[in-house]
Amino acid sequence: MTWPLDKPREECGVFAVHLTAPADVAALCHLGLFALQHRGQESCGICVSDGAEIAIEKDMGLVAEVFTEERLAKLRLPAARTGIGHTRYSTTGSSLRFNAQPLTVRSNKGILALAHNGNFTNARIIRNQMLEDGAVFQTTNDSEVMINLIARYSHLSLEQATARVMGELQGGFAVVIMDKTKVLGLRDAHGVRPLVIGRLPGGYVLASEPAALTIIGAEVVRDVQPGELVVADDRGLHSRQVLTPQPTPCAFEWIYFARGDGALDGADVHEARLRMGEILAREAPVEADVIVGVPDSGLAAAIGYARASGIPYDLGLYKSPYAGRTFINPNQRLRELKVHLKLTPTAAIRGKRVVLVDDSIVRGTTSGRIVQMLRDAGAREVHFRVSSPPIKYPCYYGIDTAARQELAAATMSVEEIRQKIGADTLYFISEAGLSRAIGIAETCLACFNGAYPAGHPGEEAAKEGLELPLFELAS
Repeated sequence: MTWPLDKPREECGVFAVHLTAPADVAALCHLGLFALQHRGQESCGICVSDGAEIAIEKDMGLVAEVFTEERLAKLRLPAARTGIGHTRYSTTGSSLRFNAQPLTVRSNKGILALAHNGNFTNARIIRNQMLEDGAVFQTTNDSEVMINLIARYSHLSLEQATARVMGELQGGFAVVIMDKTKVLGLRDAHGVRPLVIGRLPGGYVLASEPAALTIIGAEVVRDVQPGELVVADDRGLHSRQVLTPQPTPCAFEWIYFARGDGALDGADVHEARLRMGEILAREAPVEADVIVGVPDSGLAAAIGYARASGIPYDLGLYKSPYAGRTFINPNQRLRELKVHLKLTPTAAIRGKRVVLVDDSIVRGTTSGRIVQMLRDAGAREVHFRVSSPPIKYPCYYGIDTAARQELAAATMSVEEIRQKIGADTLYFISEAGLSRAIGIAETCLACFNGAYPAGHPGEEAAKEGLELPLFELAS
C-alpha cells in the first residue's frame, strides 16, 4: 500500500506519439511516462510499431523499475514511428499484471493497442451482453470492453468504429489507441478526464498532461475537446467532433492530481491552487502566527492563504524524498508510524499558532496524525484549512476514493470531523469558492455534491463498485 492513506488514489496517465520518420519512439514514451508517474504507480507499459511489427512491454511497478535498459532494447524497433504508453492505478479491475496496459488485441483491423484513463460506467452491462454473445475477455478491467467493441465493427475503419463506440460508452474517460500506422485520442463528451495535444518536428503527441509533452521537447498545441476524436498519421493531425460537448472536467485535477507546471482546459493548475488558498483565507480567516502546507499537494494553497491573510508562510513540515512507497504493514503500530516516515515537523511551528493547509480529507486518519504530530512538536494551536469541499460521494469516473461509508464527510458533520482530527478549527473551501479558483464555467463536483454529469452506474453497481469479477483469473 502506498502513502498517503487519506487521499484519493491517482487515476492513470496515457501517452501516444506518431512520427513521419523513424525515431527512438520507445525513449519518447519512456520519458513521457516518467512525467506522468504521479498519475499511477501500480503498473506501466509501452507499445511501439514500425508499421509492420508491434512490440510491447508492461509489468507491475514504477516506470524506473519496469523499463530497464534490457526491456527498452526490446522496444527499439529500427524503423519505429508510432507508440503509446500507460501508467496505471486500478479503479476498475484488480491490481494484477494481466490488467496492466496498454491492452492489445488481434482483430480484423490488425493489431490494436489501447491505453485508458477513467471509467466506463456502463461497462458491466456491455460486458455481460458480449459474454452472452460468446466474447472472450483476458482481463477484469473495463478498458477491454472498449477495445472489443471497436473490433466488433468489422465493416468500419478504425476511426469510424472508434467514433461509433464513443457514443455507446458512458462515463468519464480519455483514451489513446494505436494500430501499426497511426494513433487516435479521444475524450468523453464531458471532458472529465484530460488529454492534451503536442507537436514535434514531423509528428504529434497526445498525453494526459502538458508535462509529458514538454519533457520530450514537444510544443503544446491545445486540449482535445470534450467529445472529440483526433487522429495522428502520416497526413498530419485530423479531428472529428463525435459527441456534443458538455464540458465538466474533473475539479480534482486542479485540486490535487495534475502537476503544477501546466494548464488543463485553459486553466493554469498552479495559479488555481494559489487562488484556492486566497479564497480560503477570505472565507475562513483566523488569528495565527504561521501558515504551513502539507507537502506536496497543499503547498500552493498554503502560499495563497499566506498572501491573502498576511500571515507568514514557512516550511513547517519536512517531506523525506526517500519514503515514496512503503509496504511495511505487519502491525497497527507500524502503520501509524508511516506518516512519520514521510513527514517531520520543523522548528518553524514550535510555540506557534499554525494554519495547516491541505488539499483534501478523505477518511481523516492521516490528517489527525499530522495534527497530533504538530502538537507534539510544540504547536500551540492547529487550524486546519482544506482547499476542496468535503468529499461526500465516491467517484465513478476514474478516481479511487473510499467507499461512501468510509468517507468522513459522508457520515460526519464538519464539527465531528474537527473533533476526530483534533484541530482547533476546521474549514473546507466552498463549492462556489473552488469554482472561482479554477476559473472554468462548469467542472465535475460529483464527489462533493453527488451530481454526476456523465451518468451513474446504478445503485447495484454502486454498491458493488465498478469491479468486473465475472470469472477468476490466477495472478
